[in-house]
Amino acid sequence: MEKMKFAEELVREFLVFRGFTNTLQAFEKELATDIGKGFQVDKILDLIFSVYIPKFEADKLVDLLSFLRNCFSFSDSNLISVISKLDQSILRYYIVNALKCGRKDKVLEFFGAFGNDLLRRDDSWSSWFAIPYLQNPHLDPQFRVYFSEEWFRALHLSIMNFLSEILNGTRTPALLKISSERDTVKRLKKEINQLNLKLSQVQTLLQEKEALLRLSRSGAEDAVIPPSNVTPPGERESFQIRDNVVGSCESRFNFNNHADESGNSNILQGFIDDSPLGSGSDLQSEENFLEVNAVFQDSFLGHTSPISCSRFSASGDNIASSSIDGTVRIWTYDSAAPTSRNATIYCGAEIMSLEWDCKSDRLLLIGTSDGGIKAWNVDAKRVVCDLNSSEGYPSILDLKCSPVEPIFVSAAASRRDGTGYFDNLGFASLTVWNMRTWKPMTVLPLGKDPPAVTSLSFNHNGKLLAAAATDGMIHMFDMSAGQQVTGWPAHDSAISSIRFGPDETSIFSLGTDGNIFEWSLHNQGKILWSRNCSRFCNPQNSSDWKHEMALDADGRRLLVTSSSTSAPIYQVRGQMSVMRTLSHSGSITTVDWHPTLPIFLTGSADHSVRVTSIL
Repeated sequence: MEKMKFAEELVREFLVFRGFTNTLQAFEKELATDIGKGFQVDKILDLIFSVYIPKFEADKLVDLLSFLRNCFSFSDSNLISVISKLDQSILRYYIVNALKCGRKDKVLEFFGAFGNDLLRRDDSWSSWFAIPYLQNPHLDPQFRVYFSEEWFRALHLSIMNFLSEILNGTRTPALLKISSERDTVKRLKKEINQLNLKLSQVQTLLQEKEALLRLSRSGAEDAVIPPSNVTPPGERESFQIRDNVVGSCESRFNFNNHADESGNSNILQGFIDDSPLGSGSDLQSEENFLEVNAVFQDSFLGHTSPISCSRFSASGDNIASSSIDGTVRIWTYDSAAPTSRNATIYCGAEIMSLEWDCKSDRLLLIGTSDGGIKAWNVDAKRVVCDLNSSEGYPSILDLKCSPVEPIFVSAAASRRDGTGYFDNLGFASLTVWNMRTWKPMTVLPLGKDPPAVTSLSFNHNGKLLAAAATDGMIHMFDMSAGQQVTGWPAHDSAISSIRFGPDETSIFSLGTDGNIFEWSLHNQGKILWSRNCSRFCNPQNSSDWKHEMALDADGRRLLVTSSSTSAPIYQVRGQMSVMRTLSHSGSITTVDWHPTLPIFLTGSADHSVRVTSIL
């Protein structure tokens, strides 16, 4: 049916382009009747045996049979006789059913309207003109078989088998082939991307091995002992350092986080930064990324299912976290902070987005998979407003409050059949809501049938809104005018997360292909910084959730969710490629930074949320 609808859209587009308005009206009128029912066998059978025949709609039945005869006759000339026999049997069953129901008038009406045409097509119909005048036609030897249940079942089965076979073998129109070829191209592109990812991983591993081998050989040559029996103090020290380097290479850079008394770890750190493994290509293997030096860490274990989202409040004192069982919990990680706001909210549907009011910690917005948007007052501990998006857009993928105005924007999406998070998303709808009246103010324009918007971000004064879509586009809106001001293709894949940089001169985007880009807002399309975290964004291991990223208050460190048990922390525009968080026992499904302090949180598929403070 999707192919049929796509072809119909092409026809509409062409008719409008050529100005064939009358033809378009006739096309729409016939589409409304859809006499062929999209060539779906079950629906055609229901139309014949459950609608037209029981309701004695002979005109519509004849039109349908004529339509099917014209559609299928071109396939094979040998089929014409088969189609004619089935056509004849269906019309005879119409007469038999009318007599069974005591509607002799419908039989006479049928022969009056179509008798002459039937006689021209087949002489065997001449004897049937007497059937309405027979007192017991079901006992007549000539007609008895047509009144039996066995004959009807054989007719129904024959028509079903014929339609199934002929529709499967019908020549596909060129318009439907366009849709098939488009799907084939999409599938091939997906396979190419997967192969490119595998190739990139293999090349990365090869380059890592080659770099380690070169460093090992270089260190071994430098470590040759001088022929002199007495080694000068300076040379002995140098030899000791080089020996440490060689040993570290052999252990694949398993360095200690703490410096020893000789200061060797500083030298080794400089060695890493200057080597190819410290470059933007991130050639280090995941297990060798330096673990963050945590000042403290606290775990929240109140959830009973995987974490779907977690966010610091505007002040950073409270945290809201949700799990896929449809519950939201509000809690604090600081034992000195009051726990009066702690609460558990049961939403009855999957939680897809959370957002705190930017001006205070008083309101929490909750977006669900059934189109609901709840506003929770943490002081009153109750839902103060329960909104609903339009029925066509039930998935609330993201919510963002303006940092200045009492408004928020919801990114909702329609649904379609799919196996993964992004495959289930259809079209997008961006709605601006008033947080005083709790009513929609406007719908931001995205064009016709826009791809789903997965992530939103306001700039510091709320005048600009960035929206990231599943087609890889970034859209920028002027909120005062309610219009899109610019946009550009940022990724070859869907974008799962987008964030304005703290200095407001750039914007970060994370694609499902694992690419992270920092885009200049002064020079549109220019990439200021990039990283590839595809090793952490394996779509096969995270098909039920979207990856997201978070920037710290200074915009120097970027934290990304992970299909692994630890998440990467990138130093933006820095020499060090990546650090890693302390490990959970499951995938990292959500991340966020404290609004002012070097504290981050990680939510995991292991049902836990952890708050970590670092230097």
